[in-house]
Amino acid sequence: MESMAPTTSTPADATRIEGMDQLEKNSNSKDADSEYANMTEAERQMRDEELSFYSASDHNHGDDNIWGLLSGVGGNIYEWYDFAVYGLLASEIGANFFPQSSKELQLINSFGVYLAAFIMRPIGAILFGEIGDRLVGRKHALMFSILLITIPSILMGILPGFDTWGWTSPILMVLLRMMQGLSVGGQLAGSYVLSIEQSSAKNRGFRGSICDASSVGGFLLASLVTTFVRFTFTEDQIVRWAWRLPFLFSLLLAPLLYHVVNQTEESKLWAERSEQKETQEEIRETVNGADSIPAIYDLMSSPFQRRQLAGMIGILSSTTSTFYILFLFCPVFLSEVKGVMTQTEADSMNIAVVGMYIVFLLLCGQTSDKFEHRRDLICIGLPGIIVACPVMFSMFETGSYVGIFLGQIILCFCLALVTGGMAAMEVELWMADPTLSFTGVAVGHNVAATLFGGTMPLLATGLYYQSVVLVDKNEMHPNFFNTLVPQMLPGLYVSFLGLISLFCVYVVKHPHDVRTGSRKLQAAVLEENRKFKERTTKKKKRRKKLEAQLQNMDAGTGYNENYQPPAIT
Repeated sequence: MESMAPTTSTPADATRIEGMDQLEKNSNSKDADSEYANMTEAERQMRDEELSFYSASDHNHGDDNIWGLLSGVGGNIYEWYDFAVYGLLASEIGANFFPQSSKELQLINSFGVYLAAFIMRPIGAILFGEIGDRLVGRKHALMFSILLITIPSILMGILPGFDTWGWTSPILMVLLRMMQGLSVGGQLAGSYVLSIEQSSAKNRGFRGSICDASSVGGFLLASLVTTFVRFTFTEDQIVRWAWRLPFLFSLLLAPLLYHVVNQTEESKLWAERSEQKETQEEIRETVNGADSIPAIYDLMSSPFQRRQLAGMIGILSSTTSTFYILFLFCPVFLSEVKGVMTQTEADSMNIAVVGMYIVFLLLCGQTSDKFEHRRDLICIGLPGIIVACPVMFSMFETGSYVGIFLGQIILCFCLALVTGGMAAMEVELWMADPTLSFTGVAVGHNVAATLFGGTMPLLATGLYYQSVVLVDKNEMHPNFFNTLVPQMLPGLYVSFLGLISLFCVYVVKHPHDVRTGSRKLQAAVLEENRKFKERTTKKKKRRKKLEAQLQNMDAGTGYNENYQPPAIT
């Protein structure tokens, strides 16, 4: 994002409105001038950057390019297929690479490797943010992420087990899994940014929801392929060699996906702004001798952008925790922990819930474009999550399949209300400066996923067992507070995160604040728009006038190759 602070020397351009430092003068308020004079340097920088953010006009490069959407959708399905296959085959992988451990330790070791990939996601966000924002653009960043996840997946499919290579095998498996984590750290954010920057303003929410739905579709594809393998081969064959087939399936998907991404055009918004950024960097290097600044440094050096990033992580805390508790924790909780249904029944119910979530998500994404402000639908869904998650765990205590399914569907619908327009909102928070948007979206999304999503199954399990201790089973007259409330502890944790998200929705600044904000802010922005257009029009007229004068001179005097201009003293 472009800053008006002294530390950031970003020139005004066609996508921005100049003169927002005159906002206080436009209001003709002496009190406002006095207030600005009494501010500290940090407060002035925050204020100036906030006004600069609001001065960014809505770009007109979006043409709803279908190839940009297909590349994001295909990339998400492929990336999340490869990422999810490992978790679905965790027991077989543990048996091949940790055979000296017990069955429980094999599973724990296997999921430990799974966690290593989660830890690498924020690092991948920084890496691909730099690639997508400063080096080669969104399109080539997506192609690189596809390559980075394809190679480890194929190598996992042919990697010898512990019996052949000893401890070298599990070490290599960890390294390959970490490479996959790096790739996922950039893929989803890249699909968001490329697809939404190519979208018209009226379709951003819907196109963003399609990208979100495609990542869930990757989990479904992985479930279908692994289920096919389990039904086709015997258990002994799967443990010995058939578990490798879902990994090698990537060989069929990668060429098709590469073709789709190769047909995609680069984001016009990024290309235009990147050229101006390169010119600015060249001037800075010439004048100050300073090297090019990495995108993550630019992001963290601005107090306004740090607030945007912290607010974004806070908003995503409830959605990521709800996603992982609903689609990853609940099947294991219902079958292994509570024992109210078999693993097959829990998986079948989970697939049905995921299918309903995709439908809800697309509907809510389209609906989010109809609201005046992007956060309106989010503010409707967040109170639903706060209430629905504890209620879902209370419905689990009934033991009724209908009640259990209904509790998950209610939470699923509330989650879709929030996430329907979330992808568009994530990109719009950073769209004022396209040379930082990839980094901002990737870092915010993946830090939230690691802190609140990756730890959610572990925390939920610990809270449940703590609730068992709290329940007084010897109570002669059990009541709501000493029996049911403790069972809702995992859901109450998500409710707490939901309250944080609801607060952070109003912490972050969004471009729609201008059209829904005070008349004073709207009038100031309209005035600066008018002044900027006037200056642009005058420059064009002056240039045409000079061109006409030169043509008249050529017509009247003719061209003389021996003509020498007079010496300047």
